[in-house]
Amino acid sequence: MAIARVTEITAGSKKSFEDAVERGIARSNKTLKNVTGAWVQEMTVAIEKGKIIEYRVNMKVTFILED
Repeated sequence: MAIARVTEITAGSKKSFEDAVERGIARSNKTLKNVTGAWVQEMTVAIEKGKIIEYRVNMKVTFILED
């Protein structure tokens, strides 16, 4: 039986929410082994002078622990 762990991360992008998710997963894969899924918990934007300057996602990333 596999044991999984969940870690929470925040990622940002100047392009889109989708890009923020992709950047977060890509970065997670550099540090964590066996990433199997992610749950986007929250999406927010940073605004400056009435314009969106960054799309941000808070997500929980699941990965399987090694034996």
